[in-house]
Amino acid sequence: MTDPAVGSSVATDTRTLAEGRPPIAIIGWIATAASVSMFFAYIDQIARNLEGTKGSAIQPAAALVAATLWAAYGAFRTRKDWPLVCANVPGVILAAVAMVTAL
Repeated sequence: MTDPAVGSSVATDTRTLAEGRPPIAIIGWIATAASVSMFFAYIDQIARNLEGTKGSAIQPAAALVAATLWAAYGAFRTRKDWPLVCANVPGVILAAVAMVTAL
């Protein structure tokens, strides 16, 4: 099968679980939950920033750029990559807030 977004041949996983979803799709959604939990760790930094214990804005700025790029990549592919988009949208929001509150 050829992925039009990449332009190369990719193997597809034809195995399915009881509900009909391929195992790779389930792994994608589990990875999404893991990424979202990683971005929720910014809530503690945001709270500390607002209390006056400012953290560095460098790491949240880097996460903001990376999450924005990955979310855009997943959203603008010919065949949308929803786990990738859903995993990174919270990162865009929370990294932006963490960065701004650290300034």
